[in-house]
Amino acid sequence: MEASAKLHSLSFGNVRTYLMALLFVAGNVVLPQLFHMVPQGGLTWLPIYFFTLVGSCLYGWRVGLLTALASPVVNSLLFGMPPVAALPAIVMKSALLAGFAGYAASRSRRITIPVLLAVVLAYQTAGTLGEWALKGDFLLACQDFRIGVPGMLLQIFGGWIIINLSAIRLKSE
Repeated sequence: MEASAKLHSLSFGNVRTYLMALLFVAGNVVLPQLFHMVPQGGLTWLPIYFFTLVGSCLYGWRVGLLTALASPVVNSLLFGMPPVAALPAIVMKSALLAGFAGYAASRSRRITIPVLLAVVLAYQTAGTLGEWALKGDFLLACQDFRIGVPGMLLQIFGGWIIINLSAIRLKSE
């Protein structure tokens, strides 16, 4: 079954942009709390990025960017995770994800596994280089590639499932 998601590109002047971003921020608050119940769950599964990817693909880079900027800050303020020292790198990676996912969705008009693979590899590679520049530690910057592969796979395959389930729901409305 290959569902084709109905992709939107909402503007900053549209109230729905902020409502959808709020919904995806909520998802990015709840999901990390579930994964933090297991040791190293956040570092392994990278849950803070999941709904940024989904929101960017379904509703465009603006929804993704709002989600990307707010999610780590809200999580840090509410739960202390991620730690404040980690916020610059996580916000940077989140913003890169929003940009790459929004661009890929607008260009491809279909969200497929290869498109999501390209998005995840692009934001992780650019994010790793940016984190290396921020922290000056290459091994620390490569942490997502060393222990976050399950999270990247979750983003690719779980993201594809959620996006396409959303497409089925949207088509029935």
